[in-house]
Amino acid sequence: MGFGTFPRLMPLYTRFSRTLKELWPDFPVFKIPLHAGFTCPNRDGSKAVGGCVYCDNRSFAPETRGPRKAVEEQIARAKERYRRRAPDARFIAYYQAYSNTYGEPERLREIYDVAANDPDIVGVSIGTRPDCAPEEALDVVETLRTPERRVWVEYGLESAHEETLRWMNRCHTAADFEDAVRRTARRGLPVVAHVILELPGETPEMQRETARFLAGLPVDSVKIHHLYVAPHTALEGMWRRGEVAVPTLAEHAARAADFLEILPEHMSIQRLIGELPGEWCLAPDWKVTKPQALAAVEAELARRGTRQGAKAPGPAVVAG
Repeated sequence: MGFGTFPRLMPLYTRFSRTLKELWPDFPVFKIPLHAGFTCPNRDGSKAVGGCVYCDNRSFAPETRGPRKAVEEQIARAKERYRRRAPDARFIAYYQAYSNTYGEPERLREIYDVAANDPDIVGVSIGTRPDCAPEEALDVVETLRTPERRVWVEYGLESAHEETLRWMNRCHTAADFEDAVRRTARRGLPVVAHVILELPGETPEMQRETARFLAGLPVDSVKIHHLYVAPHTALEGMWRRGEVAVPTLAEHAARAADFLEILPEHMSIQRLIGELPGEWCLAPDWKVTKPQALAAVEAELARRGTRQGAKAPGPAVVAG
């Protein structure tokens, strides 16, 4: 399909920033990542220990570095920081670190209410695992939604392939993910899916299969990560022993473009890359800024003359 098929001003993919602007046109909205003291069942021994092979929350959740502050303090500090550049800003409380529905309903309600009681919080996004979403937890999550406040639930899929999930020590299945997504979407709660590209042993076609799996589900938004090596993880040891290769920027741009072509246009894209080098990222070092890395993905789409949804398998039912 030639690039000229699309209107010149049509974006190459559906940015989440556009969703935010449509929801709240009168003021800027920023996400505040939060560490609320949760853990995961593949860390605490319920299912496994050690967590996912790639995971050290400090690499992608700076609020987990050092002693944990109260959620109220985390929100207050972030609001102060953002309002230096946007005095009229409002916020989405993003319960990010670990599995934020992994607890008793009473504890969940107490933790979520910290954000829900803040008049500057216009949205709540709750990151968790698909095997940590019992109906009792979703009941609590659903109570956060009001006409003025939107609520998202973010589930880590990473891959739709069982052998890859086992290698990652995810301790859940693709079927668990599908079940959690459908139950959440039936409540009218929009779902965000997380995936990782360039996972060891996965071919480009396997990654396209993961994209087709997502395309057939009522997913509202997607976060795409490239495979990167965080310190103090099992993946670090594999990488140092030469057992795992990390992608080049060109390789990730090609894989991300493959993925975007299959995702339906209605799915907004919240992320196209993982973390870039720093103290908490050992590899890859692409020696580019985040905008330059994003531009590489866009350049690959433009080179192909394609865009998000160009190869989508068909419409899905989307949460309201």
